[in-house]
Formats: sequence, structure tokens, C-alpha cells
Amino acid sequence: MAATATARSGRAVRHRDHGAHGAWFLVLPALIPILVLSVGPLLYGIALSFTDAQSGRTQATQWTGTLNFQDLLHDTLFWDSFRIGLLWAVGVTVPQFMLALGLALLLNQNLRFRWLARALAIIPWAMPEVVVGIMWRLVYHPDAGVLNETIRDLGLGDGRDWLTGLATALPAVIVVGIWSGMPQTTVALLAGLQNTPQELHEAAALDGAGAWRRFRTVTWPALRPVALAITALNLIWNFNSFALIYVLTSGGPGGRTRLPMLFAYEEAFRYGQFGYAAAMGCVMVAVVSVMLALYLVGRLRGGEPT
Repeated sequence: MAATATARSGRAVRHRDHGAHGAWFLVLPALIPILVLSVGPLLYGIALSFTDAQSGRTQATQWTGTLNFQDLLHDTLFWDSFRIGLLWAVGVTVPQFMLALGLALLLNQNLRFRWLARALAIIPWAMPEVVVGIMWRLVYHPDAGVLNETIRDLGLGDGRDWLTGLATALPAVIVVGIWSGMPQTTVALLAGLQNTPQELHEAAALDGAGAWRRFRTVTWPALRPVALAITALNLIWNFNSFALIYVLTSGGPGGRTRLPMLFAYEEAFRYGQFGYAAAMGCVMVAVVSVMLALYLVGRLRGGEPT
């Protein structure tokens, strides 16, 4: 009897081992590209940040320890770009969420031609960032741009050069960032709204709750996990923006729109300071990791599964 139980236990262990091996075999095709295209370059970049790697030099690359990071601590241009990156990320993410929430609530109503409105709302999402940047450069054009032409037609002045003005460049690109990223936030919030049980709204309405009270007590609690997730992802995505700013202003004027990612790009591919640029990348990875940690802590404290 004992021998039979032992044999069954051994077969069960072997089946579990075979199942684990089979699971790894199925995951491996998806895991290899991640290791090659993401984890590998990340580890190489971290190693590169501790060297004096430069383009065009004939001498061998030397290990410099934390010298690049020490230089970063005293690089005011980098910290200015870091501050601009935070202003950009928050300035885009917060209005983007508010506008997307209002649009999602509107598109969730039983409106006529709702399908058409939903299709039109995601058009900016379908456009590549380079195309969006070129289109908005035309909108902001100082002489023939739609914005300045409208200002002149309304008699509000002669317009201005929005993308090269020291005071207007950053607000102008923030507007573009809000417009281009709002569709994905709207889609996520709309999906959350549609997953909210309609019976809860009907019960609240029968209890005499108005629209605002129903939103506060029924809609928002159900929508909060989606809102937290999409806001955290948008904040990280916007902080790492590159293509849109590069096409619109290339970091100008006078560095007023030079985000950290653009600063690191210039150090690496314009000035050839690969080791120094890799150190900047490590700092940005650390910042993104902190953002992710704060997001996970918020989910865990809220008692929500991650």
C-alpha cells in the first residue's frame, strides 16, 4: 500500500516537472525577443555608463567607475532638462486625463451617431508621432499657420511664432502632447465605464442620487483602478517622450523644450559621448522605476490586484 502511494507521488512529481518544462518551452519564443531587444541592451547601457566610451576615438574604452554620474550631479543643463521633462510629463498627463474623462463620459451616453464620434476620437492615436509633429508645425507656422490666420481673422492681433518663442514653446508642445495622447486615455476610461454594472446606476437613481452623486459613489470607485493605471503609464510615457518634441522644436528655443531623452540623444549621437549618455539613461531608468514602484504601492494599499 505504501509502495503504491510512493509510486503515485513520484508520478505526480514527474508530471509537474514535465508541465513546468512544457510551460517554459511555450513561453520561450516570446521570452527570447525580450531578452535580446530589451534586457540585453539595458544591461549593456548600464555597463557603458561606467566607461569613457566615445565615437571616433582610436584608444580603447576605459573603465571610469562612477565618474560619469559624478559629472551628471554638476551638469546644470541635464538637471534643467530633467525639470522640463517633469513639467512636460505632468503638464500633459493631468489635462489629458481630465479631458479624456469628460470625453469618455460623453461617448458612454446613448447618443446618435455615437459610433462615428468614437471613430473620430481615436484618429490622433492612429497617426505616427512624426506625422503629428509635422502637422502641428504647419498649424503653428508663424506666417501661414491656421492658428495665426485665425487670430488675425478675429482681429486679436498679428499672431506670433509659437514654437520659437521662449515663453510659448513649452506650452505649445504641451498642447500637442495632450491632443495626440488623449485617445488612448479615452479608450481605457471608456472601457472602464462600460464594465461598470448598469444596475448600480439604476439603484442609485431610484434612491434619488443626482448625476454628480452617482459619479462620485458609483462610477468613480469602479473607474479608479483603470484611472490609476492609465495615469501612471501616461506619466512614464510622457516623461520618456522623444519623437514628438524632436520634430516640433528639436529641444529649442534655447533648450526650453529639451527633455531628458532628447538631451541624452544629443550627447550620444551629436557629440559622441556614449558613456555619458548611457549614464543619463540609467538615471532616467531609475526615475521610471520609482514611478512604477509608487504605482504598485498605490495599487497594493488600495487592496487591488496588480
